[in-house]
Order: sequence, then C-alpha cells, then structure tokens
Amino acid sequence: MNERRIRLSGAQDAREFVSGASKCSFDVDVFYNRVVIDAKSLMGVLSMDLNQVLTVKYGGRDAEFENILDKYAVC
Repeated sequence: MNERRIRLSGAQDAREFVSGASKCSFDVDVFYNRVVIDAKSLMGVLSMDLNQVLTVKYGGRDAEFENILDKYAVC
C-alpha cells in the first residue's frame, strides 16, 4: 500500500484529483482524522476539509495519477 500526503486548494483541484483516481484500476482512499473517503467520489472528496493535509492511500501504480499526487504533494 502506497501513501502520500496532499493538499487540495479548491473544487478544481478536487475534480482533477478525483478524475485521476477514477482512472486507476486499484482502490484509492483519502483519510483525514477518522474519516475515510473513496477518492473516486467527487462528492466525498468535496465533503472533506480541503484546507487540511489529506493522506492518500492506494494499492497500485499509475504514472498519470502519481503525477497528480506530485502536483498536490505536501513536503
């Protein structure tokens, strides 16, 4: 299981992130505090506090999706 930390600054970022996650053939989840959301659900991702750092866990490799994660990565 791979894990990355990201920050999305608004609805447009969330749309790009969900679009990339939706193309993955493996599960992608977003975690914040005790909440776990399916990263392929735009409504779910938008329901999270996008001002916070989110943890993304995913079970495979996809170059396009990892490029999106790199774009929103928190150092």
